[in-house]
Amino acid sequence: MTEPAADTPPRRVSAAIMCAGAALACWPAVSGAQALTLGVVLGLAGANAWSGVTKPLATRLLQGSVIGLGAGMNLAAIWAVGVSGIGYTVLGIGFTFALGLWLGRRAGLPRDLAILLTSGTAICGGSAIAAVAGVLKPRPEETTVALATVFMLNAVALVVFPPLGHALGLGQHLFGLWAALAIHDTSSVVGAAASYGEEALKVATTVKLARALWIAPLALLIGWAVRRFVHEEGKTAGRVAVPWFIFGFLAVAALVTAMPPLVAPGRAVFVVARQSLVVTLFLIGANLSRGALKAVGVRPLVVGVALWLSVSAATVGAILAGWIR
Repeated sequence: MTEPAADTPPRRVSAAIMCAGAALACWPAVSGAQALTLGVVLGLAGANAWSGVTKPLATRLLQGSVIGLGAGMNLAAIWAVGVSGIGYTVLGIGFTFALGLWLGRRAGLPRDLAILLTSGTAICGGSAIAAVAGVLKPRPEETTVALATVFMLNAVALVVFPPLGHALGLGQHLFGLWAALAIHDTSSVVGAAASYGEEALKVATTVKLARALWIAPLALLIGWAVRRFVHEEGKTAGRVAVPWFIFGFLAVAALVTAMPPLVAPGRAVFVVARQSLVVTLFLIGANLSRGALKAVGVRPLVVGVALWLSVSAATVGAILAGWIR
């Protein structure tokens, strides 16, 4: 039997620590960023005694969480907002992907990691990364690094966006648009907009939720593109499975929208799914090892920051020019 490394906890201690961490991640007061951070700390400390179990479990739990999130979507209301802004949404996503993949290639990032970072920036941070990861099935460290980068930038945006909005002279409506289009996760969009004003909060929340509906077509498109065009070692066309969970997300959202009595139960399912995603982030973080992190390096962070700054500047420029209203 192979003995554990000297700098890692004994197996029983590791198991107890992992159970305690998973239980803590179930607590509603714990955010996704906090759960991911805790998981990363345990993973780097060698405390994940069940890596053979947590890796497939994280994948299954991630897919189930994405399906459950559909129960909190009102397709009719959000679709109306999405249609009105479909032009700049398509242009914005297209610009972000073109720039993100170019930056990723220039920095020498693995293909899947570049796609995850770009997806999180283009649509809605951790949720988009989770959905796309379910399609791509990248290495665990790639998903973890992409999520960590996005969560860090979310925290920065929450602090710097409101004063920047005032400095640029943005009214509440325009700031709400900017926050929804340039900040990754919905929670940070809501936080930044709430500190700016009631109208900013309403605009930002509605536009961000409408943008979140693009998760499904984006994941489907990425899955199709990888199957169709990619033929590199270990990443062949047959490697990407049919993303059934994306269809589940759409089906649940459509069911709740079509049947008003299901709205209240759907909201409860959404809350559970959101916390399930937090637990998933803990497991994803715990799957990160020191060797894998060292192999990835600082390049993903540089690419993520450069992409986010470019998208934020381009978006506020378009708003100030009157191209986005």
